[in-house]
Amino acid sequence: MKDSPDNVDNPDWLDAIRWTADGLVPAIAQDAATGDILMMAWMNRESLRLTALEGQAVYWSRSRGKLWRKGESSGHQQVIKDIRLDCDEDVIVLKVEQKGGIACHTGRRSCFYRTLEDGQWVSVDPVIKDPDAIYGSK
Repeated sequence: MKDSPDNVDNPDWLDAIRWTADGLVPAIAQDAATGDILMMAWMNRESLRLTALEGQAVYWSRSRGKLWRKGESSGHQQVIKDIRLDCDEDVIVLKVEQKGGIACHTGRRSCFYRTLEDGQWVSVDPVIKDPDAIYGSK
């Protein structure tokens, strides 16, 4: 990543972002080497600040109402290579190195594994590892 912890710990750069009314911004994780879109998640000010500071993706879990370090239960961390802000200042792109090659909780490389064919969503990407083997059976 281009920035240093000393630079990102000053929160002024976070003021440029157009946060939602809930204080969130969508973040797209993209494979830094291939350009593949891996997933989308939400970030708040603290998760984005920690992501820049620590060099690993930290998201805001809306369902759990807390910070979520990608890979904390699966081991599939995302190492940050670059953080980008779009022209409207309301979407973040994280260029990442995806550890373990799996970004999706379904055990696939990407969360975007379905394509629209003849009015139906069809799974086109394989499961790399059974989610039960990653997270344990529920």
